[in-house]
Amino acid sequence: MELNRRTVIAGAAAAGIAATTLGTGTAEAASGGRKPVKEPFGKLADGTKIYRWSLENGGTRLKVLNWGGVVQTLELPDRRGHYANVALGFDNIDDYVAKTPYFGALIGRYGNRIAKGQFTLDGKSYQLSVNDGVNSLHGGTQGFDKHVWDVEPFVKGSDVGLVLHYTSVDGEMGYPGTLKAKVTYTLTKRGEWIIDYQATTDKATVVNLTSHVYWNLAGEGSGTIEDHELTIPAGRYTPTDSGLIPTGELATVRGTPFDFRETKTIGRDIRAGHVQQVQAKGFDHNWVLDKGITAKPEHVATLRDPRSGRTLKIASDQPGLQFYSGNFLDGTLTGTGGRTYRQGDALCLETQHFPDSPNHSNFPSTVLRPGQVYRTRTVHTFDA
Repeated sequence: MELNRRTVIAGAAAAGIAATTLGTGTAEAASGGRKPVKEPFGKLADGTKIYRWSLENGGTRLKVLNWGGVVQTLELPDRRGHYANVALGFDNIDDYVAKTPYFGALIGRYGNRIAKGQFTLDGKSYQLSVNDGVNSLHGGTQGFDKHVWDVEPFVKGSDVGLVLHYTSVDGEMGYPGTLKAKVTYTLTKRGEWIIDYQATTDKATVVNLTSHVYWNLAGEGSGTIEDHELTIPAGRYTPTDSGLIPTGELATVRGTPFDFRETKTIGRDIRAGHVQQVQAKGFDHNWVLDKGITAKPEHVATLRDPRSGRTLKIASDQPGLQFYSGNFLDGTLTGTGGRTYRQGDALCLETQHFPDSPNHSNFPSTVLRPGQVYRTRTVHTFDA
């Protein structure tokens, strides 16, 4: 199977989910906001300067680094208009360089895991960088999260945003082809955060880009997300082996802790003792979305914090969603608010193709060839 819908759809429309303008947005945001503001954020060991861009529109505030395209903070108001940063992150560049939780980062070339870091394409075998036991995770030891991206700010009509560019050379982390990646972050006047991914290659390769924001809608460092309410419209998921590699089965969620078709709190079934949960220390699986691959973003998840009233709706054109319940946060990382992050203090909802797809012919293809354009869009809609 070859890459299908993504190679031909240009500029997919935003999700058909009603977006409510946040009542605490500034007057300036209502007229389209300002050009993003750039400021220094430290230096790498070789002297390379790292910068942070601040964006605001429609009541949503976003701070982004040119290191890994990292969303350092994302601030939203609660039902009373009080702002909080709802994304986990570090307050210095040294921690982003030295540590690997992927806080807020752009992930590539391949989001999620590839078994033993190996795949075969057009009869040729490739060995990737291995960084998760015997497997390759999120692009390897130096994935897209560990590189400096070129950043161009923009104001377009009532939208503000950033265009990020990175070129991954042929052979980087073992992947074939020179891949030119372009990712656009847009804040709309309604406060939506839209991510548009685009990539081209000069040689057949595989690609699966995503964003790795850790969400806590009560505020980063505020404690557990087990009381958050989650909905995922997916009747199946991909079970994994002990190394969290898909077995190839598309299993039903019916009668299991993986059934989020009806809204429930994350904590309700997180310790149900299902063998898949024991292996992953919670939830760390790919949900097979009922909608499949779509021409434009459609609803894939709703997350709500009942304490603050903050709600996140995610729409995507991708066929899968990785729900990770922060199982490997262990109290050793200190975040932007000066508090340590413990197990279950945040969660990730990563829109994607399935993990290890290059090794499963029954999974949607992630192959990209010369002359094709990889395009995909994810829309985040906020409310309180």
